[in-house]
Amino acid sequence: MSDLTKVPVTIVTGFLGAGKTTLISHLIRNAGGRRLAVVVNEFGTLGVDGDILKSCAIPDCPADNIVELANGCICCTVADDFIPTVEHLLALDPRPDHILIETSGLALPKPLLKAFDWPAIRSRITVDGVLALADAEAVAAGRFAPDLVAIEAQRAADPGIDHETPLAEVFEDQLACADMVLLTKVDLAGPDGVAAARTVIAAEAPRPVPVIELTDGVIDPRLILGLGAAAEDDIASRPSHHDGEDEHEHEDFDSVVIALGEITDPAVLTSRIEALARDRQILRVKGYAAVTGKPMRLLVQAVGARVRCHYDRLWQPGEPRGTSLVVIAEHDHIDPDTIRAALLD
Repeated sequence: MSDLTKVPVTIVTGFLGAGKTTLISHLIRNAGGRRLAVVVNEFGTLGVDGDILKSCAIPDCPADNIVELANGCICCTVADDFIPTVEHLLALDPRPDHILIETSGLALPKPLLKAFDWPAIRSRITVDGVLALADAEAVAAGRFAPDLVAIEAQRAADPGIDHETPLAEVFEDQLACADMVLLTKVDLAGPDGVAAARTVIAAEAPRPVPVIELTDGVIDPRLILGLGAAAEDDIASRPSHHDGEDEHEHEDFDSVVIALGEITDPAVLTSRIEALARDRQILRVKGYAAVTGKPMRLLVQAVGARVRCHYDRLWQPGEPRGTSLVVIAEHDHIDPDTIRAALLD
C-alpha cells in the first residue's frame, strides 16, 4: 500500500487550556470538503471536550465520527484504546479523509507517535503532522517554562541534578515533537507577550519549527492540514525527556470530579475557582454548571486563575441539571474535600 492511500492523521497537542478543542471545532466547521474524524483524549473521567466537539458536528464530520477516550492517557493505553479506535474509524463507510487526534493537556506526544508503527495500522495511516499549541500569555509569564539562564547555571554547577519541573518537561516534550507550533491567545498576551513567548519557544525547540499566531482557533486549514510530515518515520529527530524509558507515568498529576447542585450566581463560582487556583495551585478546571432559572448549560473553562464561562446549549429534556467540574493539579495539590469546600464556601 503506497503512502498516497494512507489516511493522514494530525496530532494536536499542547498544554492545558491552550485552545486545542477550539482549534478542532474551527477545523470541523471549515473542513473544505474533507470527511473528518476526531479522537479526543480527556484527562479525568468527565468528558467535556468530546461533548463540545459533537455539538459542532456537520455532515462531513458527523457525531459518530467523533470518539472520546476518557479512561486514561492515550499514549499509555495504546493497545487497549488507541489501536481499536483507529481501526474503528478506518472501517467507517465512507472512510474519513483525515483524522484529528486531540491529546490531553498532560500527554507526551512521542509515545503516541510511536504507536503509528504498530503493524495493525502502519500500512493504513500516516502522521500528517504534529501541532503543538502554546498559550502565548502563559508562556510569556513563565508558567509553563523554566528560567533557562538559571537552569543552565545550576546544571553547570551540578550536572547530576535535574532542576526541571514536571510541567516544564511536558511543555518541552510537546515542542520537541512538533512540526508546527500554534501560538494561541495572542490577543491576551499583547505584542510584548507574544515576542517573549516566541523567544521561549525558540530556546526550547530542538530544531527550527514554524510558529503561527492565532486567536480563537481561527486559521486557514490549508496551513496545518496536508503537511505530509510522515512523522512516524522521523521519530529520532524528536527528542524526549523520557527517551529510553519503557513506559511513563502521570503520577505527577491527578484529577478529581466535583459534582455540585445548581448554582445561583456564575460570578461567585468564578471567584471561587480563581481563589482555588491561587491557594491550591490548581492548573485546570473545566466542566458544566446548572444556573438556577437559566434554561441553558454554563460551560466553565479555567486555566490557573483565568476563568471563562459562557452558555453553550439548552439542557435537554430529561437531562439531570447539575454542576460537574474536573479539577486538575499536581498530585500533592489534589484534596477532594478541600477543593469541594472551597467551591461551596
